[in-house]
Amino acid sequence: MAGRPRSIDDAAILEATVRVMGRTGPAALTLSQVASEAGVVPGTLVQRFGSKRGLILALAEYNAQRLSDLREQALRDQRPPLEVLAELLVGVWEQASTPEAFANHLAFLCADLADAQFRDLALANHRSTSAFIAELLGAAVEDGELQPGTDVDALTDAIQSTVTGAGLIWTIEREGTLSERLHTSLERVLEPHRNDL
Repeated sequence: MAGRPRSIDDAAILEATVRVMGRTGPAALTLSQVASEAGVVPGTLVQRFGSKRGLILALAEYNAQRLSDLREQALRDQRPPLEVLAELLVGVWEQASTPEAFANHLAFLCADLADAQFRDLALANHRSTSAFIAELLGAAVEDGELQPGTDVDALTDAIQSTVTGAGLIWTIEREGTLSERLHTSLERVLEPHRNDL
């Protein structure tokens, strides 16, 4: 006998989790807060994810899947690679619209790195992101957006370091929006490599 249909899917719950994370930080996050944000009872979260830790692990896996989905969508759409790159790097932090939210999400990442299972997921996600960035940069070279001979691996490292640092500096300076800061930082790294032709 089939159970009752789910009134809300896991993706909606995980998106609600991201919003709550931005408001609370790691120590204050509770299943009750996430349940309230998602419009379900806390028991639903326990049934589906087991615990707060299980919920956060599921979120890490969900984020990795979103990266894969973005890659597949970009391949289907055949959009300019550097346009997709900007969407990827800005989209990672789209829920961190305030300095406080960015700081809270960063606190979750730092806490995760102390846990081997979370760190393994973070490392796998980092490597997948790096590979996707390198793929996009390689396509940008082939399409003529970037200069021939561009060192894609070095540029990938520079982009990830610059964009991550830009977010942190933005939380301190609090000037403009995060999206503006990330776009500006990305463009500064790309500009010397752009093809003028």
